[in-house]
This record gives sequence, structure tokens and C-alpha cells, in this order.
Amino acid sequence: MILNTRDQDDSMILVTGLSGFTGRHLAERLRARGARVVGLSNSGQGEGEIACDLTDAVAVRNVIAELRPTHVAHLVAISFVGHGNPRAFYDVNLFGTLNLLEALAALPKPPRKILITSSANIYGSPSVEVIDESVCPAPVNHYACSKLAMEHMVHTWFDRLPIVMVRPFNYTGVGQDEKFLIPKIVSHFRRRAPFIELGNLDVSRDFSDVRDVAGIYAALLLDVVGGEGETYNVCSGRAYSLREILQIVSNISEFSMELRVNPDLMRANEITLLRGSNDLLRDRTGLAPQIPLRETLRWMLRAEA
Repeated sequence: MILNTRDQDDSMILVTGLSGFTGRHLAERLRARGARVVGLSNSGQGEGEIACDLTDAVAVRNVIAELRPTHVAHLVAISFVGHGNPRAFYDVNLFGTLNLLEALAALPKPPRKILITSSANIYGSPSVEVIDESVCPAPVNHYACSKLAMEHMVHTWFDRLPIVMVRPFNYTGVGQDEKFLIPKIVSHFRRRAPFIELGNLDVSRDFSDVRDVAGIYAALLLDVVGGEGETYNVCSGRAYSLREILQIVSNISEFSMELRVNPDLMRANEITLLRGSNDLLRDRTGLAPQIPLRETLRWMLRAEA
């Protein structure tokens, strides 16, 4: 890994999705380093945010022309697989990204580094136990299809903009919405609920801590020299089953509850196992998630409500 040790005080970093789960943790990392951080959102009501709809190409170009960011972390996406409007996945995840890249390419001076977040969901359910970046994508839902389409579109910009792309596997932490699995489980244990309803208990996922993920994103933007045109898995390299997670949270909280399986919570085309390899990221940059899942769950259980 080659690190850039120059002063970062002149950096102005644009983070789309700044007030979202990942954006808040990333902004904390970046601001701790003295960087100026601004964000884009539809409402513009979050700290440091500007109102801008990424699906509005003219609005995006105007805002980017005014901001002229030195670095960009593009986090905005409709990421909840169960989202009810399939078209919205493509409007935001694909065409919103296209609008952003077109606006950045039109600047007199392009950003020094652009981080684009894709998703490990593009891999679908491959017939290999550990997924590295060479595995052929086979998405099974609209979220994953929109992210894969976005990746192909982003590849056409690699020769014009300094882009590094990441495929994060699942990650969690304090501040994640309870519609996601682990925050839902933690919430039930924290309030000593008598039971919890879940879907398929036989799924296994590779979970990282959002603090690790934010640290990797910050390093890819500000520290790692090179990497443009590369795509990296961001993952722990270990998968936990839902049953294991329930047991860990039960042990930490010293509480047990009734488990009810609700068929209505089971998804069609559910991916049974999703476990990644972070070898490429580690070999090229020296970066990889470090915090064990047990410590992440302990942090979430002890956080103030």
C-alpha cells in the first residue's frame, strides 16, 4: 500500500447520502481529519447537506459546478431489497450515478478521487463458498440488477475520471434502520420483547462493522495512491448464520425470547450464503475490516436508544 501523507486541509469532500447510515459514520472519519465535508440529499436538511435530486441531471450539474469537490464518495442508493417500487432502483442507483459522473466530468478540474459504492448483491447466489471479484455476477433482484447495470456504466468512465469502486457485503452498526436484520434483532433484545418474528433462519451473511467500512472508504479516498479503475470487495471474509447471530446477541444481553418463523418475511430468490474474499483489497491496499461481529453487536446493544 502506498499512502498519501500530504496535508488534507484543502480537501472538500462531497458525500452523497451524507445523512444516511454510512454517510454519517464516513463524515465523522473525514471531519476528524480536518476535511471539509458537504453532502447532497433530496431534502437538504441534514448537517452540511445541499438539496439536490440526483435524478435531476440539470440540478446535479449546477450544484457540482458550484461546489467543485476535490473528492467524492457516492453512497446514495435505494438499498432496501424489499423496496416497493422497482423502477426507483434504476432511477436512483443507475441514472442518478450517471448524472453525477457527467457533472463531475464537466468540471474544469476533475476530483482527485471518486469512490463509487456498488454491492455484493450483484453476485447473486454463486456455486462457490467464498466470493472474490472474479466471480461472474448473477443478480436475483432489482436492487442487485440496478447495481450491476451501474457498474457497467461506471466502467465507461474509468478512462476519464479517477474512480475506485467497492462492493460492500453486509455491514451494520449503531444508527442503521431497524428494517434491516441485525438492528431489528438488537432492538428486540434491548427492549426485552417476548418474541421476534423472522423469515428464513438458514441464511448466512458476511457482516462487517460500519466503523471499519467507513475507515476503508476514507482511506481509499485520501490515503491510498492509485486504485483507479479497480473494484474491491469490502467484507470480513466470514459468514454468520442467522441462528448464530441470535445466539450471540442472547449471550451478550443475557436474555432469551421466543423465535417465530413468519413465512410472509421470506423473500423469493433468497440468497442462502453470501461470504466474500477481501484478499484483493488487502493485497493492493493493506485495508480490511478488523472488528469482530461480537464486538459490533455489543456496541449496538449498549448504545443509547
